[in-house]
Amino acid sequence: MKALINWLSGFALAIGGPGLLAIAFLDSSFLSLPQINDILVVLMVTQNKPLMPYYVVMATLGSIAGCYVIYYLAERGGDAFLRKRLRPGHTERALALYKRHGLLALMVPALLPPPAPFKLFVLMAGVAGVRPLHFVGAIAIARGLRYTLLGLLAVWYGDVALEVMRTRGREVALWLVGLIVAGVLVWWLIRRRKIS
Repeated sequence: MKALINWLSGFALAIGGPGLLAIAFLDSSFLSLPQINDILVVLMVTQNKPLMPYYVVMATLGSIAGCYVIYYLAERGGDAFLRKRLRPGHTERALALYKRHGLLALMVPALLPPPAPFKLFVLMAGVAGVRPLHFVGAIAIARGLRYTLLGLLAVWYGDVALEVMRTRGREVALWLVGLIVAGVLVWWLIRRRKIS
């Protein structure tokens, strides 16, 4: 698997943004390539800082497309698949998460680093009947935010950011997720008070 990841990384770096889009698609759909997108975004931005928004968009679009494949398949027959894989009651509890927390039940896992079981939440979104536009919007916001923050770190810290991603990428991602989730919660509380 390591040889495949190295080959895919080399492929993506050789062709730039389209390669990043392809890798993000594969990682979000059929393969699991832990942290490859995060590292590629940081590496590409470090090599060409003015193109940071372009790389963020390409990684986000690839991730949206890959997730949509899983979502689409789950919408067509994922309930039976999940019931075979999960213990009785787990599917109902997971579906209740979507009813109770809405798209946050999808957005928070989309921000989390591997080994978070993000694809399971994508499957659940399809089974739960989350509207396609809402699904795409949630993935776009969450993944776009994640890749934007990583891109900004690469712009600000350059090669240091790349080394940190390679050695402590999971910790950095968890801190970023914590900050994002805290920000979302503050926004949600402020909005709720205005409605009340």
